[in-house]
Amino acid sequence: MFSGIIEEFATVVAIKHDQDNIDFTLTCSFTNELGIDQSVAHNGVCLTVVKIVDNTYTVTAMKETLERSNLGLLQVGDKVNVERSMLMNGRLDGHIVQGHVDMTAECVAMEDANGSTYFTFRYPYDKDMAKRGYFTVDKGSVTVNGVSLTVCNPTEDSFQVAIIPYTFEHTNFCDIRVGTIVNLEFDILGKYIARLQALE
Repeated sequence: MFSGIIEEFATVVAIKHDQDNIDFTLTCSFTNELGIDQSVAHNGVCLTVVKIVDNTYTVTAMKETLERSNLGLLQVGDKVNVERSMLMNGRLDGHIVQGHVDMTAECVAMEDANGSTYFTFRYPYDKDMAKRGYFTVDKGSVTVNGVSLTVCNPTEDSFQVAIIPYTFEHTNFCDIRVGTIVNLEFDILGKYIARLQALE
């Protein structure tokens, strides 16, 4: 379980294909605090640490994860938002994030907001998926590349988020441009409500 409050970004230092899986080796400031089998969110995707060597660690993404996320697009040198699993004895500063990415979206617009930046993202609309809670609502929560954000101006297939300078500088939002593919995780509370309504 995660909160969507990014600790920092890790840098991809090696990529190895193993049949349908991909092993990503990364480095970040807390590598020496990690342990084998620990869960770490990478651009919002919960992955398990399988190897630690010196100041690097390795995680494995399987086929389904690669099909639902932007991890398959990563290259050596790319920055990845990382967050270790949430401690249950502290404040929940973001929202409940599972690390189970639902789909990808494309950045279709960026707009200066006198200090902050509005990013607009578009995702494939599917009526049946929307009925199951895969949608955004105004002032609701959404996770973009693992970052917990508040939704603005949602439509059936798009939404905006406002990124303050701190978030821009300390996550890989600094690398997002029009055309960039990002990971989305919709709010789990909305999915549960949609499921309950479907059972009535």
